Amino acid sequence: MEYNTTRNQMVIREYGRNIQKMIEYTLTIEDREKRTQMAKQIINIMAQMNPQTRDVSDARHKLWDHLHIISGYKLDVDSPFPPPSPQEISRRPERLSYHRPSDLQFRYYGRNISLIIEKAIEKEDGDEKQALTRTIANHLKKSYLSWNRESVTDELIAEHLSLLSGGKLKLSDDDKLSNTSDILARNKKKKFKKENNAGQNTGQNHNHSFNKAKKDKKQKPME
Repeated sequence: MEYNTTRNQMVIREYGRNIQKMIEYTLTIEDREKRTQMAKQIINIMAQMNPQTRDVSDARHKLWDHLHIISGYKLDVDSPFPPPSPQEISRRPERLSYHRPSDLQFRYYGRNISLIIEKAIEKEDGDEKQALTRTIANHLKKSYLSWNRESVTDELIAEHLSLLSGGKLKLSDDDKLSNTSDILARNKKKKFKKENNAGQNTGQNHNHSFNKAKKDKKQKPME
């Protein structure tokens, strides 16, 4: 909804000038009961102008809010909902905190792995937590090799895991990570499969277009 507080201009353009004039007239009615009845009739007209709002749970509440806003918060009627205040409507929503790439210590690991690490830290010490720590370390190694194809040591991954977790997740001496060559081979296989599937889809689309053109040519009447 577009609000306009300029005098003699429509406050909420979606309802048009006639609705605004009706509300302005309602403000001149001295009898509160008649004012309320007039306001309810205006609400019904506003609802008919916006039938899509019928499926919204608080649609009626919003219509009454808009009624009060258009009246400049001057309408004194028996509303089924408390009227909004100018401060409430004009208040800006709180700024959402987004994690920028610069906030990440190691960008190539991404933000999601940081969330997983936070969940792992909350777990009680034991075999399950250690197995999860090992899984996270293997994922770090896989992500690192996707960014840098040179060989990476398990010691470096263990160091990064410790830094990302604030020293709360550590690999044990018995933990062995996936072999670098195996990870690179799997990554290469996945890439080849993806490229091969893309090529097959392109070929299928080309064949479909060719067959369609051939069929259309056969069906074209002789001149």
